[in-house]
Amino acid sequence: MTDVKKVVLAYSGGLDTSVILKWLEDTYGCEVVTFTADLGQGEEVEPARAKAQAMGVKEIYIDDLREEFVRDFVFPMFRANTVYEGEYLLGTSIARPLIAKRLIEIANETGADAISHGATGKGNDQVRFELGAYALKPGVKVIAPWREWDLLSREKLMDYAEKHGIPIERHGKKKSPYSMDANLLHISYEGGVLEDTWTEHEEDMWRWTRSPEAAPDVPTYIELSYRKGDIVAIDGKEMTPAEVLTYLNRVGGENGIGRTDIVENRFVGMKSRGCYETPGGTIMLKGHRAIESITLDREVAHLKDSLMPKYAELIYNGFWWSPERVMLQEMIDASQLNVNGVVRLKLYKGNVIVVGRKSDDSLFDQNIATFEDDAGAYDQADAAGFIKLNALRLRIAANKGRKLI
Repeated sequence: MTDVKKVVLAYSGGLDTSVILKWLEDTYGCEVVTFTADLGQGEEVEPARAKAQAMGVKEIYIDDLREEFVRDFVFPMFRANTVYEGEYLLGTSIARPLIAKRLIEIANETGADAISHGATGKGNDQVRFELGAYALKPGVKVIAPWREWDLLSREKLMDYAEKHGIPIERHGKKKSPYSMDANLLHISYEGGVLEDTWTEHEEDMWRWTRSPEAAPDVPTYIELSYRKGDIVAIDGKEMTPAEVLTYLNRVGGENGIGRTDIVENRFVGMKSRGCYETPGGTIMLKGHRAIESITLDREVAHLKDSLMPKYAELIYNGFWWSPERVMLQEMIDASQLNVNGVVRLKLYKGNVIVVGRKSDDSLFDQNIATFEDDAGAYDQADAAGFIKLNALRLRIAANKGRKLI
């Protein structure tokens, strides 16, 4: 057993991490520092402090990271219009690099030589946490109990807790049948009936959103103000990044926006079905593409679109803290210098509809684009030469007998 004197544990206060806390002390004989992150998951995090104190923990960190999460992770990701496999807005993936960063910061502050997390050995999060940790502190020891112990069921965890006097309620309120993860960007649901890809998700599963059928019959209009690609105000009211996302979650959820049912390809080698609620993120993606449509140069926009799948894959696979992600981010952020203006959206029964966009940095020229008399702003005859030059290789191939059909 590796010699570990102090370990920082990502701690929620739930069954798994409470058992991990005791297991670390017993298995490694080490002191445990707990770290609980408030990422806007909508649940009270302070009870984790009382639970950690009851278990004798002396160093307890409970950090409100909501503003940092949206400002430094969610907003940069949305500048790239990031979507994984065409549907997933990466709500779980983008939270992991921040947690890894804070684990390492606390390890440095407390002199800990190890970190620990409760991610199972079957999922993606173990990779995301650990890649981030090693990138930020190469010599850190990572302890992943789910890859070491034999407590591989909820009943075994409950028995361990009871045996060691860990304060966990065996018969409490009805447990959700889903494995859930929540933060200010989304809620994910896995397991239960979702493990059958043919079974429709249950309506009472959703927490943030109404069904489109139950959404209001009257649309909601909002105006998003952008500065360098980020939303800085809604309906003329300036807001912080976390306030922006909180507001959009609320108004989006009321209008039935942001539900997805996905089978994604996990990088650990399996397909996994999950349902996601991302109302604010869905609105942000639509709005950002709308403001870019009038402010970005055509080739810059196309280059960004070609880079986005790689950028999304890096985040999904846990490489936020990598030189290639940093390089791509610098390119993306450079493209956003003139992405300023206002987008008007109509939210209606699950739909986000762009109904207006304007910007002092707009590249849209009505005099050129008009179908009316443009007073010579555009010479249609110029198109003939352009077409013939682009057709030249096609004509040569056809003349040589090359067949395409």
